[in-house]
Amino acid sequence: MTREQKICYPALKENYNMIAIIKYNAGNVASVANALLRFGFECEITDDPEKILTADKVIFPGQGRARPAVKDLKRKGLDVIIKKIKNPFLGICLGMQLLLPFSEEDQTECLEILEGRVKLFPNDERIPQIGWNEIIPTKDCQLFVDIQNPIYTYFVNSYYVDTEEKNILATYEYGKTKAAAIIKKNNFYGTQFHPEKSGGIGLKILENFLKL
Repeated sequence: MTREQKICYPALKENYNMIAIIKYNAGNVASVANALLRFGFECEITDDPEKILTADKVIFPGQGRARPAVKDLKRKGLDVIIKKIKNPFLGICLGMQLLLPFSEEDQTECLEILEGRVKLFPNDERIPQIGWNEIIPTKDCQLFVDIQNPIYTYFVNSYYVDTEEKNILATYEYGKTKAAAIIKKNNFYGTQFHPEKSGGIGLKILENFLKL
């Protein structure tokens, strides 16, 4: 298989409640919403706490800097709301990094949902990492259903997640750094890569998340 592995993903027919895409001062919202529409899911880009807490699934996209993103979440009270979510939650890129207690980007205190730290890649690496990279599953997980190795996904990041092994579902390597590609704690999932930009494999990962 190549990184452009083709996977069939027919539209899902089950009845789901609304999928909430969190609206805040960061994110790659439109492309995530378009990916969900390919499966026939209803989704709403929202910062309404009630809609977020009652959604069947919550997606937290991220593209931007940590400090302005956290500042906007706190202004809207979403930092508190996110911690109350009980249904499956997916943080993407910055949205994954903000789940940790601290990011070296802007020296930012984050949401503290998972243990660990967000670190800057060493200065001997080209920053940011942009492009396709292989991820290696480390645990069985529903996100990998019907996906064959090798698994290539699309990354755009200057910072990486360093967390406890128990939270890591898949890893990747960039230069000499080995980091978490997919993390999970309870109902909270995170992908450092952008599944909505990762071709058929990325869409299949999204589909598997929506089936949780």
